[in-house]
Amino acid sequence: MNSKNTDLQYTPENITSLGPDEVFVFGSNLAGMHGGGAARVAFERFGAKMGQGVGMQGQSYAIPTMQGGVETIKPYVDDFIELAREWDQTTFYVTRIGCGIAGFKDSQIAPLFAEALKLYNIRLPKSFVEEINKLNNKH
Repeated sequence: MNSKNTDLQYTPENITSLGPDEVFVFGSNLAGMHGGGAARVAFERFGAKMGQGVGMQGQSYAIPTMQGGVETIKPYVDDFIELAREWDQTTFYVTRIGCGIAGFKDSQIAPLFAEALKLYNIRLPKSFVEEINKLNNKH
């Protein structure tokens, strides 16, 4: 990303570069085999390490999505949100984790990120924000 994009409300569809204080957040598998989708982009462009399936690596952050149901993803999302709270000078661009190769729907994954909407330094995919807003409007 470059400075003129820092006011983006959502994660862009196709991220090809990042500024020094920006992090690419992607769905991974616990084995850290970053062979396809956003994980491959993270490996090729943003410092993801083969064999590391969780957490910060280079300018990327891995959230495992291939190990079971949505409930197995939530603790990793919660850990990510905690880190983002602490690293408040860093902007995190969350991709549609779990919605590609892992096969989940936006409506299943987006609610895990409801707390992230409160943080100014996390950008979510537009589809996630729309799903969270739908849920919030039901209450």
